[in-house]
Amino acid sequence: MRLVVDLDLCQGHAVCQDEAPGLFQVPKTGQVQILRPDPGTDLDAARAAVRYCPTQALSLVDDSAVE
Repeated sequence: MRLVVDLDLCQGHAVCQDEAPGLFQVPKTGQVQILRPDPGTDLDAARAAVRYCPTQALSLVDDSAVE
């Protein structure tokens, strides 16, 4: 699993940073920065950040999924 952000959608609300401060950083005036694309043991926090993002700018991608 890895975290992905759509910067065209991100408005810097920082909900993701509140949900998973070890994975996201949002500067006072700016957009989210993913600190660790692989959430590892913080997967539940990453899922919460994706779920509660007000602009749905975040997603989790399963790289092991077969197409």
